[in-house]
Amino acid sequence: MHPGALGRRWRSDTLIAALQRSRGIAPVATLDGLRFTDSRHAGDVWALSELWRSLGFDGLASAWRRSKTEVDVLGCLRLMVFNRLCDPGNKLGVLLWLETVALPVGVAKSLSEHQHLLRAMDVLDEYSNTLGDRLATLMRPLIDQDLSVVFYDLTTVGVTGQTDLEDDVRAYGRAKSGLVERQFMLSLVQTAEGLPIAHEVHPGNTAEAKTLLPMIRSLLARYPLKRVVLVADRGLLSVSNLEELAKLQTQLKKDGRDVALEYILAVPAARYGDFADDLKVLSGAQAPDSQWCAETAWQDKRLVVAHEPQVATRRSQARDKTIAELVAMGQQCSDKLDGQDAGKRAKGRFYHAVKDAHMAHVIKVDLKADLFSYTIDEDKKRYLELLDGKLLLVTNTTSPALEVVQRYKSLADIERGFRVLKSDIEIGPVYHRLPQRIRSHALVCFMALILYRVMRMRLSAADRSESPATLLEQLKRIHQQTVQTTDGKTLTGLTEMTPAQKSLFAALQLTPPTPSDLAKPVL
Repeated sequence: MHPGALGRRWRSDTLIAALQRSRGIAPVATLDGLRFTDSRHAGDVWALSELWRSLGFDGLASAWRRSKTEVDVLGCLRLMVFNRLCDPGNKLGVLLWLETVALPVGVAKSLSEHQHLLRAMDVLDEYSNTLGDRLATLMRPLIDQDLSVVFYDLTTVGVTGQTDLEDDVRAYGRAKSGLVERQFMLSLVQTAEGLPIAHEVHPGNTAEAKTLLPMIRSLLARYPLKRVVLVADRGLLSVSNLEELAKLQTQLKKDGRDVALEYILAVPAARYGDFADDLKVLSGAQAPDSQWCAETAWQDKRLVVAHEPQVATRRSQARDKTIAELVAMGQQCSDKLDGQDAGKRAKGRFYHAVKDAHMAHVIKVDLKADLFSYTIDEDKKRYLELLDGKLLLVTNTTSPALEVVQRYKSLADIERGFRVLKSDIEIGPVYHRLPQRIRSHALVCFMALILYRVMRMRLSAADRSESPATLLEQLKRIHQQTVQTTDGKTLTGLTEMTPAQKSLFAALQLTPPTPSDLAKPVL
């Protein structure tokens, strides 16, 4: 061996021996006998555990204190939530994941079987109302009680299985992808700061508009809000919903509840035709190709209209391109025709092409004529160009029109929340079949989203650009290492944290772990 290498080896042996003597451990004469027996991810789980503790979520256990189960429900809930953020998979996957991580001391008392998780999920659903109340109490300090702008939206979550059960929430409905799938629907309420505060599971064939009022009532029952500005997308607007919201406001006043219930609801594009005359008047008062925001009255409510010229240009150009392609196809068909039968066949092919391109309202194919014939409805085309780039919002607020539009556009943030649920947290597809297990699965994912959003809020406040997913990936590199000496002693410790990892803990306002904070692995 090279003399320099021998010197470095001697210094390493001496250093380890000194450290062992300082801990009262008999020194090991050489490194050759050391065995590295275990290595587990530690930093990510520790960060989530500390965040959970800082939010007071251990207090959720009071929700099911009357339960007679011997399962550590709180421990199971914590681990299922952490798993969703660290390594999402099915419930069996939680047990496999546990074999790869170092848990903080006291995180789970006992978890060795899949049935523990399933039993915990049943308890969570059994006490879901009390749990929801307790969770709302813990979330209140994070919410502006005097003026709360809340965003409401729904998404669909795919499920597996073909069996039908009593009270089944799995049903066939049109998914967000546009396909008819077996699914359940998940509604989500989020604050203007991006914090999720309520959720609900609905059968997969539920009409979106019917979910709005029950959620608002539940929200007002759990949070002592003074003013609520509800912002929701197109599927939630219906005349009956507006009437029910007005009745709810009246009832709140009768009950002595001083709550201002306001809303900003988008008008479905299919109903833009109801406002054609108003749009012509408003558009005629604006400079051509300019961005503008205006308003008019509609059924004693405000109709706010915003126009984006760039969006209008893109949509008009896309439509013109599609029409040009279909006209060219029609010309080719016409050039090849020499008989009645050929005309009928060409007419059928062209009609289906027009229909598939969603242009049947502009390009009119004469299905009754013997020969191939079609016309372009120029009035309809000009009407569609009038609608291009328009956003229509119905509101009962007194906020300026531009502020109404800006608040609605912030709804995009809740859509990002759904993307997090479906990508980082992997809420679906869901393999549970029992309704209570599906609801509990949604609760676990909802709580994972709360932790995700709080991490994002703290990172943003610290002017950090990392996403929570990136943060957890970096902290996952902090490992608990286990070594065994030649005389049979077992030592555990943490890999040394880098300055970047320490700064992430600081950004999250959390204390980094020490070796004594982590439970010893059972080998």
